[in-house]
Amino acid sequence: MTLFDSPSFEDHEGVHAFFDEKTGLKTIIAVHSTARGPASGGCRMWDYASSEAALDDVLRLSRAMSFKNAMADIPLGGGKSVIIGNARTDKTPELFEAYGRAVETLGGKYWAAEDVGVSPIDLAHARKTTRYVAGLEGAASSSGDPSPVTAEGIFRGIGLTVQRALGRDLKGVTVAIQGVGHVGAYLAEKLHAAGARLIIADVNQQALDEVAMSTGARIVSTDEIFATDAEVFAPCALGGAINPLTLSRLKAKVVAGGANNQLAGPAMGVALFERGIAYAPDYVINGGGIINVAAEIQALAQGGAYDAAWVETKLARLMVTLGEVLDTSFAEQRPPHEVADEMAKARIDAAKV
Repeated sequence: MTLFDSPSFEDHEGVHAFFDEKTGLKTIIAVHSTARGPASGGCRMWDYASSEAALDDVLRLSRAMSFKNAMADIPLGGGKSVIIGNARTDKTPELFEAYGRAVETLGGKYWAAEDVGVSPIDLAHARKTTRYVAGLEGAASSSGDPSPVTAEGIFRGIGLTVQRALGRDLKGVTVAIQGVGHVGAYLAEKLHAAGARLIIADVNQQALDEVAMSTGARIVSTDEIFATDAEVFAPCALGGAINPLTLSRLKAKVVAGGANNQLAGPAMGVALFERGIAYAPDYVINGGGIINVAAEIQALAQGGAYDAAWVETKLARLMVTLGEVLDTSFAEQRPPHEVADEMAKARIDAAKV
């Protein structure tokens, strides 16, 4: 199967592969759409099983970023990049400088930011060789780690979805969080403060212990998390959490979390709907981080400072959009991911005119 025949290709504007022999860098940058502005999306470093798996991941993530940025109503298109490697053992400053040179060759068509396996420190090394990096720290334009803003949007979105689906607030609601990395840990703190009960799972025992200590969360295995007695299942790890094997075990009435590409495929969104499980489309509820990044890109372009008020306005509007998706889904008896897809495509198509 060629790249153009891949079901994940979906009319990408460009897919760029780079190799640097000196540092061992292997990176793929996918640009799905620049209709609404330069493509932007995080850089993920992951020890993929194959280059085909890396390509499929970056293509799916890039398309999701086009939809996410459109639903967040920010002047950015969708893109994503992946670095093939172990984030714990393969990182060097030189590798990220080489990554920065790869980004620079696209001439501003793609802006990189943080994602799984990549930190603001890594991006600072990339910034030595490219202008097109956001999510940095230490300057007036800097937005810093986007994780807290991402978590704030997810927290608000869970509350909104619970209210729409269950007719109650978060106090006393049990939330099962799959993954307590940066976003998941911030989210746990916010949910705990709102009175929710927490069940958590992660492959990182230290992260689990820290979250459990501060929130009183109950720790379960990464397999058990799907079948826990929780009203809300919050995927906050890698994609594909909702698949034929896990769906049959879910007891939750709401799926709302921070992971990208939570559905293993569109059929899973239909299956959730048919089971009466309310789903907050991932690229809507988790758009806070890219809003934060957009503020930095805007500040850099204008030579100004990061505008927290602009971020809050966009985040509040994003929750209105999520409410519109859920309300339309309930009113028209259609899966919410289909409603969201239609809205996002319409916004992107409108920008092409």
